[in-house]
Amino acid sequence: MIAQPRILVTGASGQVGEKLLRELAGRATVIATDIAPTLPFAAPDVEYRAVDLTQAAAVQDLVRSVKPAVIVNPAAYTAVDKAESEAETARKVNVDAVRILGEEARRLGIGVVHYSTDYVFAGDGTKPWREEDPTGPLGVYGQTKLDGELALSATGATHVIFRTSWVFSDHGANFVKTMLRFGAERELMKVVADQIGAPTSAGMLARMTARVLDRTVFFGAPLGPSGIYHLACAGETSWHGFAAAIFAKAKALGFPLKVAAVEPIPTEAYPTPARRPKNSRLDCAKFTKTFGIAPESWEKALDDVLKALRAQAG
Repeated sequence: MIAQPRILVTGASGQVGEKLLRELAGRATVIATDIAPTLPFAAPDVEYRAVDLTQAAAVQDLVRSVKPAVIVNPAAYTAVDKAESEAETARKVNVDAVRILGEEARRLGIGVVHYSTDYVFAGDGTKPWREEDPTGPLGVYGQTKLDGELALSATGATHVIFRTSWVFSDHGANFVKTMLRFGAERELMKVVADQIGAPTSAGMLARMTARVLDRTVFFGAPLGPSGIYHLACAGETSWHGFAAAIFAKAKALGFPLKVAAVEPIPTEAYPTPARRPKNSRLDCAKFTKTFGIAPESWEKALDDVLKALRAQAG
């Protein structure tokens, strides 16, 4: 009997991490890590280890003890506004830990799947960003994610970096769940309408990652040409458009909502410590061409997440 491959998944209690565990359980022995005391999902072939990614030695020891066939790293410091005042912590997780994972992967001769963000761009213009376009982060979060990309690449490890945008899920904290909570309390919602992007479900990201791993870890093909690939749901909308769709679809599913109107507002009317890119569109043609699979629409992804949340509510 051939032993199952061992896959190291960081940030296992996060939105993408939780979906990765569900996708990979049963197909691999998953070593799941997080700073959280427990996992949101358990299975016989999922082993849990509590690891603080701000501790460099702990990250190095983790990889050396696990000796995985591949590292999948959705872990990140994602508190965009807090990063402005917690730059050192953001850098330890988004840059230093990523570099160590890459160095250890290079030493073992394995690959790394890593996730990044549309925040590496300045967000000007209206054209979807391509992988080779000039970057220009507007804040600490975006800068540390960009530096993490560069650090991983510099290690020489085989790597695939998926830049994505506006992640949501039925698990964890995200825009969809926030809108549902506020929509149950308020009749009027005011939502930014001049930031445009593609809401992307964590489930879609996990499924696409598993498809890539299917042809690599499980069937021996190369991980893929090392580099950056944009991976977000198809289509585009504004945060205002996303909120309106959430409420319309949620009402149709029977969610108890009070909201009666969604008012569009400009970014300037909702000031935040960190600036947000106004153009978060990502061109995902390279991903589809390379791996032969296309992302689903954000509307379809939203339908699936809302149905899951309704089922959870009973």
